[in-house]
Amino acid sequence: MTTILDKILAAKKGQVEQMLLGSIPDQLDIITRPSLFDALYQSEKLQVISEIKRASPSKGLIAEGIIPADQASQYANAGAACISVLTDTPFFQGTFDDLAEVASTVSIPILCKDFIIHPIQIDYAKHAGASVILLIVAALKQEKLLSLYEYAVSKGLEVLVEVHDSVELDRALQLDAKLIGVNNRDLRTFQVDLSRTAEIAASFPFEEKRVLISESGIWNATDASKVANYGASAVLVGESLMRSGDVQNALQSLQVQREVITS
Repeated sequence: MTTILDKILAAKKGQVEQMLLGSIPDQLDIITRPSLFDALYQSEKLQVISEIKRASPSKGLIAEGIIPADQASQYANAGAACISVLTDTPFFQGTFDDLAEVASTVSIPILCKDFIIHPIQIDYAKHAGASVILLIVAALKQEKLLSLYEYAVSKGLEVLVEVHDSVELDRALQLDAKLIGVNNRDLRTFQVDLSRTAEIAASFPFEEKRVLISESGIWNATDASKVANYGASAVLVGESLMRSGDVQNALQSLQVQREVITS
């Protein structure tokens, strides 16, 4: 049976082939951004990675006509620790132009959110101004995951490694990843379950100076408190903020107190 993830990755291969036919100009003005890891590690409040998300395969159109620079400014002014920008076009209607627009607007960390399967995508992300990239364990074999991780680090980028279960967590730890995200959404079915964060947190090596981020399915302070109690340092939130109508109040309501886990 072909899953949603299978369809996304098949389309991504075609996109990568087109990217390889072009060329990327040298990045001239690289803005030095704060470390996302430093912003999250041992924070006393749950931090928010705010996402610019036009659409999704499961929800369809979320924010028609959104202006990325305006949305990014609202996020930064509300206290976001990082801004995530979806750059996948076929399924999420995002672009690297969106990423570049955000990068020229704010000075906080910027995450390129995409289904990365080739170094050329990392080059595009870096050129557009990202300081962090996402690597999805479910989308990559271990050898490819490691090579892309090392390539991104060699380019001066931080890497958020996304997992969905304990087997994928073990694979992320083999990379010595410091930023590990739990996607509460199963990318094969797009079903969401916040208990995924609890399951990963139960075996997460917090004592090894790593950060756990809960992704997807966070709608309100109750959800935020739940994952904070599990041990998450941050949440990655897109749809609820895009639909909120009041970014500042919506974002700040998620910045709940959390217990810093040191051992």
